[in-house]
Amino acid sequence: MSEQPQQPVFSIEKIYLKDLSLEIPGAPQVFSERESPKIDVSIHNAARALSPGLYEVVLTATVTAQHNDRTAFLVEVKQAGVFQIRNIPEQDMDPVLAIACPNILFPYVREAVSNVIARAGFPPFLLNHLSFEALYQQHLQQKQQQGELQPQAGPPGGAAAH
Repeated sequence: MSEQPQQPVFSIEKIYLKDLSLEIPGAPQVFSERESPKIDVSIHNAARALSPGLYEVVLTATVTAQHNDRTAFLVEVKQAGVFQIRNIPEQDMDPVLAIACPNILFPYVREAVSNVIARAGFPPFLLNHLSFEALYQQHLQQKQQQGELQPQAGPPGGAAAH
């Protein structure tokens, strides 16, 4: 009897808020500002293996609002998830950890950022949707340009590399 290949497994074991930080260095004077602040958003994704088939993925969003060169507020949210990922080919693990998992975590990050900014007394703010697939492709292209990645027949997902 030949052994049947095992079915791929992808499941969410736990989603949790790993870290939340809010700074309002100029409070309460910052609330009297009349002009809209300049908003800068930074998103970062990191993954690590916890045990065979179990991974923690952390999506970090940092939102900084500035009036001239003074910080109005700074919010950092680290939303994490533990994912069971088994029987997936090694070459497909990076896209799963860099695209699929962050897509699951992003709505939680978006809600946490929005809630903390509103509770801090500032006007509503929503993070724009991101394409983690596009970010992953950009990352692959940067590595190829730096000579860190050997060119493949095509990047994960079937899109041709240009």
